[in-house]
Amino acid sequence: MRRITFEQIACAVEKLCIEANTIIGDDVNNALKRACNQEASSLGQSIIQKILENNDIAARESVPICQDTGMAVIFVDWGQDVRFEGSDIKEAIHEGVRRGYDKGYLRKSVVQDPLERINTGDNTPAVIHFDLVPGDKVHILVAPKGFGSENMSALKMFKPSEGIEAVKKLVIDTVDNAGSNPCPPIVIGVGIGGTMEKSAILAKKALMRTIGTSNPKPHLAALEKELLEKINGLGIGPQGLGGTTTALAVHVETYPTHIAGLPVAVNINCHVTRHAEVEL
Repeated sequence: MRRITFEQIACAVEKLCIEANTIIGDDVNNALKRACNQEASSLGQSIIQKILENNDIAARESVPICQDTGMAVIFVDWGQDVRFEGSDIKEAIHEGVRRGYDKGYLRKSVVQDPLERINTGDNTPAVIHFDLVPGDKVHILVAPKGFGSENMSALKMFKPSEGIEAVKKLVIDTVDNAGSNPCPPIVIGVGIGGTMEKSAILAKKALMRTIGTSNPKPHLAALEKELLEKINGLGIGPQGLGGTTTALAVHVETYPTHIAGLPVAVNINCHVTRHAEVEL
C-alpha cells in the first residue's frame, strides 16, 4: 500500500491555491479567444480582450487574476490503496490552504461564523469533497470560488411531472436574474438528480469539466447546446454590457434519483473559472 504524508498533501494544496489564482487554464483562455472572434458587440469584444490581457499579466507577474481570490473548494479522489501518514487528512488540506493564501498574497475571505462575520485570517476552513476511488493515486483539484458568482446559484426540487421544460426555465431564469453580477462571460454548471445536496455537488463538479467538451450522453449534450444558445440570446453580454457572449459553456451532469423527485441545481462560475489539479 502506498503511503502519502501530511507534508505531501499540504505542499500540493499550497501550490494549487497559488496556481489556480494566478494561471488560467488553456481551455478557458481558448474559449475566451473564440468568443472574442464571434462576439457581435465591439464593446463586448473589447471587454474580452481586456480579460485576456489581464489573464496574461497575472500569469506573467504571478499576481492574482481577481481581487476576490475565493473560498477554497477542494475535490479529493483518494485511492483505496493509499494510506495517509499523519493525524488528520483534512488538517493537512487546511494547512496547505493556509500556506498558499499567505505565500501567494491572496485575499483572505472566509469568516468563522456566517452571522458574526469575524474573518478567520487565513482563508480556512476549505470546503472539501472526498471520493474513495480504486487504485493507489490521490487526485486533488482546487477551485477557489468567488462569491460574486456563487451568490447567483439556485436549487429547486421539482416534481417529476414538471419535466425538462421546467429544468430549462430554471437554468435560463437563473442566468437572466444574475445579469452582470457573476462577471460574464460565465460558465454554468447544472446538476440534475440524486438528492438536494447531491445535485448541488454535481453542479459544482460540472464547472470543472474542460470547456469545449460535451456530456457523453447525446440527449444531455443536446441540452447543453440548447441552453448555451438560449443563454447567449439573452443579450447580457461580457460584463453585462450587452452582446452575444453571456456564457462560454453550459455543463450538465446527472445522477439517478427517487421516483418522486427531480432535484436541479445551477452553479455559476465567472469568466476565470479557476481551478488547478495534481495527481500524487
